[in-house]
Amino acid sequence: MSDRTIRNGKTDDAIADWLADRLETAFERDGPVAITVPGGSTPFPIIETLIARDLPWERLVVWPNDDRVVPEDHAASNTGKLRALFERVGAEVATLTIMEQVPHFALAWIGMGADGHTASLFPNTDPQIDEDRSIVRLTPDPLPPEAPFDRISLTLPALLASDEIVLVARGEDKRPVLDAALAGENDLPIARLFGAAHQPVTVFT
Repeated sequence: MSDRTIRNGKTDDAIADWLADRLETAFERDGPVAITVPGGSTPFPIIETLIARDLPWERLVVWPNDDRVVPEDHAASNTGKLRALFERVGAEVATLTIMEQVPHFALAWIGMGADGHTASLFPNTDPQIDEDRSIVRLTPDPLPPEAPFDRISLTLPALLASDEIVLVARGEDKRPVLDAALAGENDLPIARLFGAAHQPVTVFT
């Protein structure tokens, strides 16, 4: 089992400080640094705060955890939103395609839905730890009404190919699912990821 740390009630600034510290450590190595980040409403204010830090952003390659299958200029595109932020400071943002070669990540920053999904690995997609693909295309069922689109997503093995995992999960509706997943009391996608993680895991709520 991985080393797990739970940090409750942290602000966007505090989370951005934590992320900046981790990136500073990663940038001590030579060459580019790859991370993966989530979509949805939670991460973007944190990213806005993070990119104000003085870091060598030109060495950073950002991979979305997942995206809706829409053009990048569509309002529902995670990739488009990430480009608008990270490319402003010189970082590169990757586009998820099925044939893409996914790197090992210095940091896998993930999110979680109240149904226990992470990335676009919804319960109905039955994601497996031994999946031999790094990227999959899939359809959530039911389709979220706010984003009724097919998805493309990193798989559990791709997210687990990382030095460290951080989850930001806010909302009282998510806490019972999160606590049960951390305790191994359910078999939802997020619980499968926690159960297979051997790297440090930090959870912000």
